[in-house]
Amino acid sequence: MTQAEDDARLMAAALAFSRRNLGLTAPNPSVGALVVKDRLIVGRGVTGQGGRPHGEVLALQQAGALARGATLYVSLEPCNHHGKTPPCTDAIIAAGITRVVSALEDPNPKVSGEGYRRLRAAGIDVVTGFHEEEARRLHLGHILCVTAGRPMITLKLAETADGFAAGAEGEPRLAITGEPANGFVHMLRAAHDAILIGSGTALADDPLLTVRLPGLEGRNPLRIVLDTKLRLSPASQLAATAAAVPTLVIAGEGASQEARDALAANHIEVVTVPCDAAGHADLNAALALLAARGITRVFCEGGPRLGAALIAADLADEVILLTSQTRLGHAGLLSLDANARLKLSGETVYRLAGSKVLGADQLIRYERTL
Repeated sequence: MTQAEDDARLMAAALAFSRRNLGLTAPNPSVGALVVKDRLIVGRGVTGQGGRPHGEVLALQQAGALARGATLYVSLEPCNHHGKTPPCTDAIIAAGITRVVSALEDPNPKVSGEGYRRLRAAGIDVVTGFHEEEARRLHLGHILCVTAGRPMITLKLAETADGFAAGAEGEPRLAITGEPANGFVHMLRAAHDAILIGSGTALADDPLLTVRLPGLEGRNPLRIVLDTKLRLSPASQLAATAAAVPTLVIAGEGASQEARDALAANHIEVVTVPCDAAGHADLNAALALLAARGITRVFCEGGPRLGAALIAADLADEVILLTSQTRLGHAGLLSLDANARLKLSGETVYRLAGSKVLGADQLIRYERTL
């Protein structure tokens, strides 16, 4: 095996390890790091809950004296500035690492190549670019927060075989997907910092939006409702559980103070953003607000209207479409409007990233081109 092949293999392992803490490390990215000596992994680390400690430091601590003369594989450029923790570059140099293999330069202006320069100045061999595209996707929430002022968004939509998300108005809520697909959705919830829905979904479905898989209990993201006129009921499941699971409602300016007070009495935080030309809470302003609060990864389980708005504005960075084998068989609410479906099927803004079967359901995943 050549050095390049070995580097690619070990970087893939570092990236896989970094996925372990997705949804736990905001406002920092979930960075995976491996210390390798004589082709053996002697230390590994991933960014801790709340963003500290950094993955590199944990990997070096685990390696101990074995770090001297070793190679560090890291999914994102090590930091070289003092924040809530000292620079990772100082720890790498002090540990005696002689070679660093990094997947991706950090676009954060506080880092942005300075980490590499510091390491090279200390005589450390720095190699970059292995699995760069995969690392960019993995750290997209962090990247977009520092470059675009918004979190990354994963949009999930479920539909019947004939393309409907719900039946006609007044019909009972559809149970579209089976247990394997539902379990997968709970895993996706746990890998994000927040879950976003619109007021229409909150009213129609009265969802709980928690993670209910064995082993993942307690990994509940912040629950967010985009609710221009504060229609969310204080008797909803979200309100009933808000004391235990943090819940945020984003309203439009001019929303009722009485409604705000009623939600606040149920431990729900209410914030306001300007309204757009259509009179809805402005989506871009809402996302900017979330980014400012340190939220980097949002899982949207909103309905067709919110999903179409995200796709139309090129804000859905990943789209997961879960399709049942069962047909609705009559007119209902389409999961995607014609424009959104056309945009997904084209190759300009989105690309087909993969598909798989989950029980009786089909999953298709699209990625926004970067």
